[in-house]
Amino acid sequence: MDNADIANILYEIADILEIQNANSFRISAHRRAAQTIESLPEDINRVYKRDKLDDIPGVGASIAQKIKELIETGKLKELAKLEKKVPKGLVEMLEVEGIGPKLAAFVHKKFKVKNIDQLEKIVRAQKLRGLKGFGPKSEENILRGIELYRKHGQRMLLGKAAPQAQIIVEALKKSKLCQDIEIAGSLRRCRETIGDIDILVTFHPPKFFHPPKSQRNLGGQEKTWEGKKTTQKVMDLFCSLPMVAKIIAKGKTKSMVILKSGTEADVRVVEPKCFGAALQYFTGSKAHNIKIRKMAIDKGLKINEYGVFRIKSNKRIAGKTEEEVYKTVGLVWMAPELRENRGEIEAALRQAQGKPNGLPKLIKLKDIKGDLHIHTQWSDGAHTIEEIVKAAIKKGYQYIAITDHASPLGIIKGIAGGKIFKQLKEIAKLRKKYRSKIAILSGVEVDILPNGKLYLPDKILKQLDIVIAAVHSKFKMNESEMTERILAAVKNPHVDIIAHPTGRILNKREPYPLNLDKLITECKKTGTILELNAFWSRLDLNDINCRRAKDKGVKIAINTDAHNIQELEIMKWGISQARRGWLEKKDVINALSLNQLKKILK
Repeated sequence: MDNADIANILYEIADILEIQNANSFRISAHRRAAQTIESLPEDINRVYKRDKLDDIPGVGASIAQKIKELIETGKLKELAKLEKKVPKGLVEMLEVEGIGPKLAAFVHKKFKVKNIDQLEKIVRAQKLRGLKGFGPKSEENILRGIELYRKHGQRMLLGKAAPQAQIIVEALKKSKLCQDIEIAGSLRRCRETIGDIDILVTFHPPKFFHPPKSQRNLGGQEKTWEGKKTTQKVMDLFCSLPMVAKIIAKGKTKSMVILKSGTEADVRVVEPKCFGAALQYFTGSKAHNIKIRKMAIDKGLKINEYGVFRIKSNKRIAGKTEEEVYKTVGLVWMAPELRENRGEIEAALRQAQGKPNGLPKLIKLKDIKGDLHIHTQWSDGAHTIEEIVKAAIKKGYQYIAITDHASPLGIIKGIAGGKIFKQLKEIAKLRKKYRSKIAILSGVEVDILPNGKLYLPDKILKQLDIVIAAVHSKFKMNESEMTERILAAVKNPHVDIIAHPTGRILNKREPYPLNLDKLITECKKTGTILELNAFWSRLDLNDINCRRAKDKGVKIAINTDAHNIQELEIMKWGISQARRGWLEKKDVINALSLNQLKKILK
């Protein structure tokens, strides 16, 4: 059992408890522990071996015991009991936008609905219509949610796929059977959702491996014999990993499996001389590769996964590295995140020719100097402000902003009223204590109400270093209403950042209707910053909209929206999305020094 397996089980328990209308503390405890384990940078099995499960933030003695049981037996008695009371299909229904635990429990009790298919049937038969709170609009929303779930449900989120791919990579590295190992496909391009995991390797026979005497001194054949044996060992290792649920195909140079997470993973062995060509080919995107191959044909060349060849003579001229593949068609190497045929080829050509407007100098994780969207125990976070401060110091940050919720929503324990002044006093004390190590900015994530007003008055907002405004309710307003709602917040002189601007939840909730061009234009006028929320279920703004903002001169803040210490590590997914959006260090406010940042904030 890896981190993802255990987190998923804890999430499932929380979902079942919620359907059962259990104690809210039990539900939030399981969900908080799942979030922490999901973001844990260390393999939880190592934590278990050190007998330190209790030390994981948000994991108490009871949940630690459950994790121990899962690691030792692969099962959990409590989950088995819960699943007898609540069908698995009912839990799956919660993944559909618009289906909450109360509705799931209701349709199960009244109509014996056990899965999404059965739910769709009763909705289409209009059996919910006429019941209190249900009408044609409710039916439409549920059916749209089901359609969205079926459309995206098979794709895994980047932040969940990457750790699984890394486990495979580490196992291959540890075996010392492979010389080169690289993740390819959409995962290497850091797309926000992943269809499958592709890994390319080259082999080298282990030094300790020798063929029998009867098969030695065979010249080139001896090397081939050793190579075949090694590739078979690579395939055997890959297919026998504990995370593999099912083997689809197992060959000499390629194997495909289904992981326990439900994702397909492929490992392909190629010759070292072909590695660069294969990596370029299998990284994609398809549109990018088609254009590259057309450029090659115009030069009398042919490019495939085996190398670059002259068409007339079929002579191989390149393929060992990606750089030499691109060079043959007159281009410089392009970062995988850019390879979507959105102008990167033309920019690479200009750069190769020494012309201006070449490829962007993409932002890197090391450029980030602070995180400007963090929650603590003052609202719905898991840690104290001081614990967050210490974690940020460890990361080498120059500054952080504490931005707990101020919201009218009952599910969020916010900092409205006099509570915010108590928090400001605590921040003031911590500033004195840690002033030589880090700057602590006071802030808030304040709700934008449906009428465009903010939940907190200006007299409070003006006392804070940073104000983040966000939509957390009434997502189904029409485009004009939603646009005016957010524009009103942008025009507020105290608002610095608009958080997760389109409100989407990947694979679950579509962006709300919004005229983004109007939003970007108004942000440029007012100096308001748009957030790129780094949490992998959001990654909002998306890559295309990040570039739209950049082109208009609107600055971006890449924030984690962290609710615990471990989630500070998800900044890397925001960086991946920023790179896909062509963002450079100069485009991102939290890549600036503290003094530069203060000049930009309203």
